[in-house]
Amino acid sequence: MDFKAGEIFAIDKPYRISSFGALAHVRYVLSRTLGYKVKIGHAGTLDPLATGVLILCTGKATKRIEEFQGQTKEYTATLQLGATTASYDMEHEVNALFPTEHITRELINDTLPQFIGDIEQIPPTYSAVKVNGDRAYELRRAGEEVKLKSKHIHIDEIEVVDFDVEKMQLSLRVVCGKGTYIRALARDLGRALNSGAYLTALRRTRVGDFTIDRCLDYEHIREWIE
Repeated sequence: MDFKAGEIFAIDKPYRISSFGALAHVRYVLSRTLGYKVKIGHAGTLDPLATGVLILCTGKATKRIEEFQGQTKEYTATLQLGATTASYDMEHEVNALFPTEHITRELINDTLPQFIGDIEQIPPTYSAVKVNGDRAYELRRAGEEVKLKSKHIHIDEIEVVDFDVEKMQLSLRVVCGKGTYIRALARDLGRALNSGAYLTALRRTRVGDFTIDRCLDYEHIREWIE
């Protein structure tokens, strides 16, 4: 393998590590093992609380990052219905509770189609979207109010994998295009169900042709190189 000329591979990003942190670790291991500084970038940010496929490009292959960012992605997501958090995931504590007695599998099945196809979606304010040069999540953490504009996105498929009516936990498989926030989908689905929702788990299982079973183990990058 020639990491200077350019290599493309994917890792399974662990839980509670940022995409940049995972990238920095791989860069460090590559540079230490190979004996020279490796140019490397990732093709599509994953939230720290999400796991799964993170494509990495080295050397001249970094020119293909935008190409991979535009490819179709697939996720598995678990939503807690009946509550919300500020970030729409488990980064923050629950800030509101909502009724769930009316939510049935039939209602969910009837509601999901409105999120399939070309739709408008407002990104979560706790996100890396830039507002006048600053990251939205940095402004929120500084106590500032943030309003983001909706973005045009495309969702190909949403499939119910499981629905636990007692715990009000919903598991979905989502196939979508560039720029889709699954946390925002959870927020909007909760509202469409006349309730609330936030993510308790998120895993990216595919980006283009890179599937989770093709990913390298984050903890064993050095062994893979050697």
